[in-house]
Amino acid sequence: MPDLSHGDDAAAVNALRSAVMRLSRRLKHQRVDESLSPTEMSVLGTLARCGRATPGELARREHVQPPSMTRIVALLEAKGLVRLEPHPEDRRQKVVTQTEQAEAMLEESRRKRNAFLASLAEGLDEDEWARLRAAAPVLEKLAHL
Repeated sequence: MPDLSHGDDAAAVNALRSAVMRLSRRLKHQRVDESLSPTEMSVLGTLARCGRATPGELARREHVQPPSMTRIVALLEAKGLVRLEPHPEDRRQKVVTQTEQAEAMLEESRRKRNAFLASLAEGLDEDEWARLRAAAPVLEKLAHL
């Protein structure tokens, strides 16, 4: 566990926070479809990673209130990016599934953002690139805790 009273640990946490925020902002500008909000893109990404889900499950995963997720899902459905289907066990609920259009858009978005990151990585030396490869699984773990 990091000791935030210790100078090196506190500095590392601060640098990580700052770098992740700056890089995240830069990646957000690499969107394929400017008509979608970052939250809508995040919901589509969650569906791509986790598969179909109820609006309540999506709200928990996205850390938003269920009424907010209901509005987001309605917007995505109106844009043809998700389908609402009957829940197989609970007739009161619906299950959200992404459409082929959403899958294609997400794939293009990933391609564009990966190309952007690859262009940034061209400025790294071999040692920095090796450290980044080693850090990637740790950053992925932090993103999902």
